[in-house]
Formats: sequence, structure tokens, C-alpha cells
Amino acid sequence: MTRPPSHDMPHADTPHPDAAHTHTEPNPVTPTSMSKRSRGTRKQAHARQRPRRSPRPESGRPATLTRSKLVGRIIAAAALVTFLFVQLPGLDASGSRMFGIFIAAIALWVTEAIPLAATAVGVILMEVLLISNQAVLSVSEEAPAATAIFGSLANPVIILFMGGFMLADGAAKYNVDKALSALMLKPFLRNARMTVMGVMMITALMSMFMSNTATTATMFAVMMPVITALPKGRARTGLALSVPVAANVGGMGTPVGTPPNAIALGALQNHGIHVTFIDWMLAAVPLMLVVLVIAWLFIIWRYIPSDVKFDVDTSATFERTPKAIMFYVVAMITIGLWMTESLHHISSNTVGFIPVAGLMILGVMGGDDVKKLDWPVLWLVAGGIALGAGVGATGLDEWLIGSISWQAIPMALLLLTLAAVGWVTSNVISHSASANLLIPMGMGLAATVSTSPSQIAVVLALGCSLGMCLPISTPPNAIAYSTGTTPTPEMVRVGIVVGISGVLLLAFVAPLTWRVLGVL
Repeated sequence: MTRPPSHDMPHADTPHPDAAHTHTEPNPVTPTSMSKRSRGTRKQAHARQRPRRSPRPESGRPATLTRSKLVGRIIAAAALVTFLFVQLPGLDASGSRMFGIFIAAIALWVTEAIPLAATAVGVILMEVLLISNQAVLSVSEEAPAATAIFGSLANPVIILFMGGFMLADGAAKYNVDKALSALMLKPFLRNARMTVMGVMMITALMSMFMSNTATTATMFAVMMPVITALPKGRARTGLALSVPVAANVGGMGTPVGTPPNAIALGALQNHGIHVTFIDWMLAAVPLMLVVLVIAWLFIIWRYIPSDVKFDVDTSATFERTPKAIMFYVVAMITIGLWMTESLHHISSNTVGFIPVAGLMILGVMGGDDVKKLDWPVLWLVAGGIALGAGVGATGLDEWLIGSISWQAIPMALLLLTLAAVGWVTSNVISHSASANLLIPMGMGLAATVSTSPSQIAVVLALGCSLGMCLPISTPPNAIAYSTGTTPTPEMVRVGIVVGISGVLLLAFVAPLTWRVLGVL
């Protein structure tokens, strides 16, 4: 879908300077222009302001090399060069080189010294040159094949995500997003608190299948006239905050909802573990719903008086052109097959290619639409998959976690630690970068503890998605902040309540529901 100025990703990459925060970077819709449009011109204005997924740098304004970015580049270069010549105790030469690649990736992702996607493809190149069977230096006979490393760019999870992007872009192209949100809001207009509930439910639902960045921009396009009509104060802030919070939480619900989910699935597939689309939903949706309710209760308690009135325009309608109808059919077939994988046994990754091929064959989407896909996010996910595979293939994962007796730590405390680390980290760096760094180590940890690898990967992915305390934490937050209606202290307050609640539920309650439902 066309998205605002990253996924991770994150999600939005400029309020957040990277293109891969949860699905992309935000090029947010501005409140001034939205508030001034009349009903008669709203449709045209929306079309003009449709968010774009991949922001283009302004001509004549080169990116500034800050001190932190310079430090990140120096650390990355030093790590790569040093571990070409230094072999760490307990690791062979390939493992030491992989450690250098890992440190370089951390430095570049944390400081965003170069675009996140650039770091990801750099990881793939360095692995081919330094640890694969086509490496320029000597490697063992068991070195991973270069074709397998390059294969991360076409990993089945990438195909799954590509299908999700095609559906999201098609929904924007044929105005399904706005029409659906307007239709679904109608039952919630009785009072302001119910309207906030409706906004959050619809935003979360859309974010399960669309970029949370694009979902946020769409919902602000619908709700911004309402927000700006309110007097400055808590009601305006609360309504504005409800959108990014719901978008962040909703992305947890499906494998295509946000890049950390795809990174977790890719890591599990590298270990021979397949999690179906519906199994992920069974694991994540109950948690998502509870966190969403907690967020709604806190927002209406703190911000929304019971007597405030909202005037919401719900006049948007579905297009009835032949191409729009064909899009509806393909989208419904795809989602239906995703939801029933256990019945027909067609992999959700394979199903994800149906909208890619089907929409192009039918002429519903064309070459220009393919160009607009969030390729930096797809490459970022691929880089994370390659990083995890390299860490495992060289034994670096066992080396990194071997110094601690993880078996002695109770499972609940271990999951709490993992979820908390994911949450804290993703508040200050891209969700996707956090997942790319933490999940490979988590998969290595899984070999030493009784907790299943799938639980560890899911906990880390969902923990990363809970980071939403700051405007830079995620593109939905950046979009909301850019409207001028969400002061940072209030965003921090809501983010802490939602994040801590989610982390505790993820560590102590979610594993019980997984056991009851028989998933993970």
C-alpha cells in the first residue's frame, strides 16, 4: 500500500530515520490540510495525501552524518576488520568472522548509521564473502552454501509478506481501507467512548493485514477532522493516541501484521519449525485483544470525558468498478485460505503469492504498483533471516549464550526477561532491528532450555511490537506526533501502561492460553 513517510519498518525508517520500522517510515498526513478540507473535496484531498511507503530524500538536502552515526560506522568497520584476524576462544575462524558481522550489524542498526535495509543486505554480502562455501577466505567443508544465504532474499516468509503488501497496496488503490473503516465505525457513534473503542478495534483489525504505518495514516485521514474540531485538551490527545496504539497492538495478531512476526517465522523455519497462519493467530490474537482492551480503558479513563461529542464523517463507500470487484474477490480468497490452512494444507507462504500473481494477471495491479511495494522492508526481513541462519550455522548462537546456566532460570522468569528486553530495546531502535538482533540469540538459547523455540521466538517478536513509548519508537507514533495533537509525555505514559501490561501478560498468561489451545 502506499505508505507515509519506515516496518519496523519502524516503522516508519523520518521522524524515525530508517525505512524499516514496522513496515516502513512515515510520510505523515498533516493535520492542517486535513482539517481544512470540506466534505465536498475530502475524497480528492485524501487521494492527494495518500501516504507513501518509501519516502524519497529531498533533493539538495543530503543526510547529515551525526556523531552517533559516525561512531556506528567506525565500530562496524573495526569489528569486521578485527575478527578477520582475531579468532575468539571457543569459535573457529568462520564463527569469529560471524561475530564481527554480528557486532557490525548491531552498531549499524542501533545507530542507524546507514539505512536499516542497507545494513541487512550488507549482512548477506558479508556472510557470502566471509563464511560461505564461496568465501574469499578459507572455510570448513561444512560452510553454508552461498546460494542458501542469497536464498534469504526469496525465503518463503518474504513471499508471505509480499502478498500482504500487495493486498495492503490494493486496498489503498481501490479505497477499501477508508470505505471499510467508515462502514465499521457506524455502530460505535452513540457516544465518544464507544467511538474510541470503534476506532481502536477497526485500526487493530486493519493493522493485522496491512502495514501499521499505512493503517495509521488511513485512520488519521478519517479521524483528523474530528480531532482538530475538538478543543485542545485531553479528549483531543486521547482520540489521537488511540490510533497509533491500536495500530501497534493490532500488528501482533497475524504473521503479516508487522516485520518482527516475519523475522520470528523465518528463524523458526531455519530450525525446521513451521507455524501456520492460524496457529500464530491463536497464539497472538487473545493477547492482542486483552492488551487492546487495557489500552482502551486507560485512554477513556484518562482522556475521554463521558459527555464529549464526536462528529465523524462515515460517507466513504466501496468502489464498484470491475477491477475493484476483482480485488475484493482475490483478497477474500487469500485471507480465507490463510485462515483455513489446517484444512487444505497449502502453506500460508504459498497462499501469500496468490495476490502477487493473481492481481497482476488480472490487471488489477501493475508494474508501477509492484515498484511501490515496501522493498526495503522485505530486504530488512531477509537480512534478519540471513543473520539468524549465519549465527546458527557457525555455532555463534551457542557460544553467545553458553556462559550462563539458563536451565536454572524458571520458564516464567525467562519469558519475562525476553519480553522485557524486546520491549525496552524496541522503544529506542526499530522494532525490526530489535527483532533481527534478539531472535537469533533467542533461538540459540532455545537449545539449552526446556522452553520451546517457537515460544521463545513468538515472545521476542511480540515483545518487540509492544515498544511504543516515544515518537521514534514506531512509525504510527511518528505520524501521530507529527499532527501536533500527541504530546510526548502523554505518549510515554500510554506506552508504559500498554507495554508493561503486555509484557506481564506475555510472560505469565499467554503461555497458559497456548497450552490450553494446543499451539506453539
